[in-house]
Order: sequence, then C-alpha cells, then structure tokens
Amino acid sequence: MKKIRKAVFPVAGFGTRFLPATKAMPKELLPIVDKPLIQYAVEEAIAAGIDTLIFVTGRNKRAIEDHFDNNQELEMALRAKGKFEQADMVKNILPKGVECIFVRQAEQLGLGHAVLCAERVVGGDPFAVLLADDFITSDGRGVTADLTSAYEATGRTQLSVMEVKGLDISKYGVVVPNRTPGSVAGLIEKPEADKAPSNLASIGRYVLTPDIFEILRNQQAGAGGEIQLADAINTQAANNAVEAVKLKGRRFDCGSVEGYLDAIMHVAERRKR
Repeated sequence: MKKIRKAVFPVAGFGTRFLPATKAMPKELLPIVDKPLIQYAVEEAIAAGIDTLIFVTGRNKRAIEDHFDNNQELEMALRAKGKFEQADMVKNILPKGVECIFVRQAEQLGLGHAVLCAERVVGGDPFAVLLADDFITSDGRGVTADLTSAYEATGRTQLSVMEVKGLDISKYGVVVPNRTPGSVAGLIEKPEADKAPSNLASIGRYVLTPDIFEILRNQQAGAGGEIQLADAINTQAANNAVEAVKLKGRRFDCGSVEGYLDAIMHVAERRKR
C-alpha cells in the first residue's frame, strides 16, 4: 500500500466574510493568536508524514507563497539584533525535505474543481486534502495522521466525520451509513435537515484515491452550480470504496467570523495552561 506523501490545500477562495481584512490578505493567513490558519494545517499534514504540499491558489494569493518561502533578509536582521529564537522560527517554518508546489485555479468552480486542478502534480498517487478553514485541535499526531493510517489499512478513500445535531446538519456533506461500521454508502451535499441520512457530517479533511480525478472530470455541476467534491466521493461510495473516521478533537469553522473568534479564544485558553 502506498504511503500518503502529498497533500492538497485549496486556498483560492476570496474570504468575503472577512472583508475588508481579506481585501489584500488571503483569509488563510488570518492568525490564530500568532500563527496563520494555513500553517496549522500544513503542520498537521507534515506530522502525518507528508512531504509534498500542493497549494491550489488564485489571484491575490502570492502572500501564501511568500509565507512558506525563505526570508533571509528578515532572518539576518533578527540575528543582528540578537533575536535568535525568532530568527530560527522564521527559518524553520518548513522542515528540510518538505516541498511546496503552487497551482493556479483560474476560475472558482467548486471544491471538486480545485482538487482537479492538482491532478498533474498528484499523478496516480493517493493524497490528502486539507481545508484550512476547518481549524482542528487534537491530541497525538492529528486528524490527517488518523486518516492516513486508516487508508494504509484498507486502501479506501477516508473521510473525517463528526456528529452534528439539529438544523446545522444541512450545512455539511452528510454520510449515508453502510451496514458495516465505518463504511460509507454515500455522501449527500447539504441536504435539508429533515432529509439528512444521518447526523455524521464530513469535515475538511480527506484522504482520496487517485480515481477521484476521473470522476471529477466527468461530473456535472452540483449544489450552487459548482463541481462538488462530495458528489465525486458519493460515486466512490457506491463502489464500496469509502470509509469514515470519527474526529478525535475539536473543530472550529474559521470560514465564519464567529467560529474564527471561538478558535482564537480556545487556543488562547490552552496557552495559559
């Protein structure tokens, strides 16, 4: 079984909920205390053994590339002032052996389309997808490591899922349970709450098998007129090729201002301990 060595980060969105802060700054660089959202996601991927980071970007996203690039001038300036700890922090944002690749999504046509944009880089390998908007804290190596371990055991697509109660379930891709525990019979994108097939919601962490690309290429637009990743996973699930791993940790929706503020407060409280 191939190990997961590549991760895709769809980061082309406009971040309109955070305007005017995101007019010139990517929402993925919004800080949770002293570290941007995208860096938390990258560190989670690296902890899972991933060494190739593929960012699917759009216009005005150059700052993400700059964040993960070397900045020798800043590093030298900090060392000249005796700020060695900060200089090391700047230098070691990415460990040795980790590569960043940037792919442009010229037009935002949905999450499925963003994933499809990474096909040439991913090739025929299984890969992870991490949505930086989903800020997750957990113990151990993290959610992505849990998914890669599950993939290596069975070779199937893996979804990170959590229980969602009440009307909020309609905001998610919702799992259609199979008879076998952990197996997924389908994935329905944003169903009406009273028609949701379960209370298990798919969140922004995935391990996908490369056949997803062929499915996405031939897929019709779904909810919102976009190419939905959930629809492609639903096709895989019909072939008994998808499993779910329950979230071990806490997830914050940093695509919303309220969720972003909750995440900051949560991290700040943990820092005080």
